[in-house]
Amino acid sequence: MKKLLLLLLLPILSFSQNCVPTTIIINLDQYQGETSWDVKDSTGFVVADGSGYWSQPDYGIVVEQRCLPVGPLTFTIKDSYGDGLNGALWGGLDGSYYVVQCYDTIVYGTTPNFFYDTAHAILVAPCPPIFGCMDSSYVEFNPRADTSDGSCNTLIVFGCIDSTMYNYDTLANTMSLVPACEFTLTLTDLIGDGWAPTSNLEVIQGDSVWNFTLDTIAYSKDFKINLKSPEPVSFKFSISNQGMQSAAHCGFKLTNPLGMTMIEVAPPFIQPLFKRVVPTYCGNYCIDRIFGCMDPLALNYVDTANTNTQCFYVLGCTNSSYLEYYTQGFVADTSDGSCDIKAEWGCTDSLAFNFDTIANIDNGGCLPVILGCMESLAFNFEPLANTPDTCIAIAYGCMSSIALNYNPLANIDDGSCIGVVYGCIDTSAFNYALTANVDDGSCIPVIYGCINPTQFNYDSIANTNNGSCIPYIYGCTDSVMFNYNPLANADNNSCTPFVFGCTDPSMLNYDPLSNTEDFTCIEFLYGCMDQAALNYDSLANTENESCITIVEGCMDLNAYNYSVEANVSDNNCLYDAACVTGPGLPYWLNDPCYAWVISVDDYCCDNAWDTVCQLTYDYCNGTYIGDIPARKAIIKKLVAITDLLGRPAKEGNNKLLFYIYDDGTVEKRITKTKTNN
Repeated sequence: MKKLLLLLLLPILSFSQNCVPTTIIINLDQYQGETSWDVKDSTGFVVADGSGYWSQPDYGIVVEQRCLPVGPLTFTIKDSYGDGLNGALWGGLDGSYYVVQCYDTIVYGTTPNFFYDTAHAILVAPCPPIFGCMDSSYVEFNPRADTSDGSCNTLIVFGCIDSTMYNYDTLANTMSLVPACEFTLTLTDLIGDGWAPTSNLEVIQGDSVWNFTLDTIAYSKDFKINLKSPEPVSFKFSISNQGMQSAAHCGFKLTNPLGMTMIEVAPPFIQPLFKRVVPTYCGNYCIDRIFGCMDPLALNYVDTANTNTQCFYVLGCTNSSYLEYYTQGFVADTSDGSCDIKAEWGCTDSLAFNFDTIANIDNGGCLPVILGCMESLAFNFEPLANTPDTCIAIAYGCMSSIALNYNPLANIDDGSCIGVVYGCIDTSAFNYALTANVDDGSCIPVIYGCINPTQFNYDSIANTNNGSCIPYIYGCTDSVMFNYNPLANADNNSCTPFVFGCTDPSMLNYDPLSNTEDFTCIEFLYGCMDQAALNYDSLANTENESCITIVEGCMDLNAYNYSVEANVSDNNCLYDAACVTGPGLPYWLNDPCYAWVISVDDYCCDNAWDTVCQLTYDYCNGTYIGDIPARKAIIKKLVAITDLLGRPAKEGNNKLLFYIYDDGTVEKRITKTKTNN
């Protein structure tokens, strides 16, 4: 069994927000009592169900409206036979089913063969609020709204809102309604070939039933049927199986005179059956316009008119297609039947080229007669001529009398003239002229050879090159010379004799004048060549300025006379390990200023390091510029000042000097540049 289901365009009932308004729609097949359904919560408890539809007609429509608790819920459609709503399998029609919640279809069951049952999850939360204007006295009123959104703005003003009507009200925004109403049913087809054969429309108005066979009236994309009804109208569409394919691109719409849509089913209209009852208390009180002349004095006065049109007062011929319209001397607005002769426009001048014997009104388009040859291929063709005259045939050719091919019969030069060109016309001659057409006896025979005067074997007698030219190759042609060129055929005085020597520029004995290597090259050996230097190299042959001067001195860091400049020990290091004091760390015994202090003041070595010692030390390193306090009189005379090598020297800053006194003592000093801290 195949069962037929259909989604009806029914409003959802209003319920409390504590439950979910739900409409269950079932289009039954021909085995109505086999179909049942239930809704269960998550625990399996049945919260709603339906069955026992044997009393329904074949293909009847079941509409069950319930308010279900908030989910999750499961809707299950069942068939006791186990073939679903598959009515077509048994010669009938299939069914379908829908579950609509909160104005939205959430289950769309168009697959009829679901066997014993099929389950669908449905809404698990309350319906969302529908915002809108809830006051019916406003244009913005939404009958579905359950929550006001403040959108009520425009109060309804009733009146005639049709601007084409006599009593049109510019202040009105809503049509005043009366019990009589004319509906318009519009049948649409996307392809344009009308509704399918065997498709029928049944319109019921009270006790009256209208039937339309759609395939005979609706062969167009947009077909309208006007229906007048003072009472509710019931529409029922019936489509056979043969028409279902075409119905997939068909639809229909019912509108009232206000343009309000009462029913609309857009393509595809795939349901084989549709039935809907529509309340039809609608219409308008607009008064139709009656057009006519409202002037009682006019010839065309209409006493029932409410909208004035043109009035007519003058009798005469009013048709511009007749001669009398132009010859009566005035313009009439009301015909008196005097139009008799048909107006014929044209040229009325008998001497003109285009004189029209039928014309009775000149159109100002007369043309003069122009004689001339009218043959477009003739030599003397006249494009402006309208009357034929003598024609001359075209003769093409050379019209220049000095040309080689002059044609005295030609009247149109075709550009073929060939001028006389004198020259040698013998193709085997050296000076054959390709453009010449008259021989002038100047032909010269061909003589082959090298005709390039810049080549080695140039032939002054030849006039035609035979490809034998040999270029000059300049070079030394003497085979005993260094630069002998066996390919040269012209000596350029460049011969150079052999010169033997070292030809490597990286060698010590490189000879720039030699051109032939004699294998005598000596490599550079860089080093110090000063025998008195510390790093003298006896193998070096090239000085590299790396010599180090010998500086004798104490090289022991632990000696107080240690010399940082010394590179050769003089075996004269001085030590004073008995000193028990000093200026401080890190290793003051190696400090040259300390060595000087203890040399002039033994107290600073043997006793405490006091202020006198420190000031003496500061004087040495340049941080003290005052007088050195005397601990005791030191009477000795400076004899000489020398440097580290014993050479006489002058006092100065930042260098090591030796001070020699008459008592045999020697002081080593480094005087630093004084700075102000």
